[in-house]
Amino acid sequence: MSGIPYTPPYAEVIGDPIAHSKSPLIHTFWLEALGIAGDYRRAHVRPDGLAAYIAERRADPDWRGCNVTIPHKVAVMDLVDDPGNIRGTIGAMNTVVRQPDGALIGTNTDAAGFYAPLAELDLEGAPVAVIGAGGAARAVLFALARAGVGPVTILNRSPLKAMGLLATFGLKGDVVALDAPLPPAALLVNASSLGMIGQPPLDLDLAPLPEGAIVYDLVYAPLRTGLLAAAEARGLDTVDGLDMLIGQAALAFELFFGRPPPEGRDDELRALLTA
Repeated sequence: MSGIPYTPPYAEVIGDPIAHSKSPLIHTFWLEALGIAGDYRRAHVRPDGLAAYIAERRADPDWRGCNVTIPHKVAVMDLVDDPGNIRGTIGAMNTVVRQPDGALIGTNTDAAGFYAPLAELDLEGAPVAVIGAGGAARAVLFALARAGVGPVTILNRSPLKAMGLLATFGLKGDVVALDAPLPPAALLVNASSLGMIGQPPLDLDLAPLPEGAIVYDLVYAPLRTGLLAAAEARGLDTVDGLDMLIGQAALAFELFFGRPPPEGRDDELRALLTA
């Protein structure tokens, strides 16, 4: 016996803002369900403190890693190892995992988490509209390119910033201003922070969307966003942000704690998150 007190492993979610994050609820639910001694926390990290945060946690053997949210998904790539070439593929990281030797590896679980609710659909050749051009949009476009969609219209405040994304992911399509009319897309994805609590609303005219279109909002605070409410009023199918949040978290949880989340508990988890 060394006499050194045992401290359980922990992981975190970092961002600015971060108080709204439901990730601690998700991971804590799974830790308790599996009987794993561990913790999952929020850490408010501003852009000017990101490098110091990574350096400090790198030295902590109890830290298993972190999920990365707005606005750090691109900047964090300069601070960690990238053996899977996330920079060259998706171009944004949402998960950092500490290795036993102290190395920090960045990866992305957003793309798989985003696509999970759409996996049963045939989207090949389907016209898609994506709002936003940040780290979340990169994961969305990466997944959509793998699904063979097209054409893709990106709506963004700065069309120039979004222009290169279509080429990056080998997608055909167009880039238009945020206030441009929507194309007749089979799938509309909000990959921006618009509509989130504390952010400007996302006010779109959904009339151009055909019957049978799907509206997918990655925002989950609030869960029923203005965009989803407008889509429901039109009788369109909707996917809310919890689907992607739980999907990407499941992949990260296994990386942090070495076991997959418990099966058959998603309804219980969703009830907890929406209480």
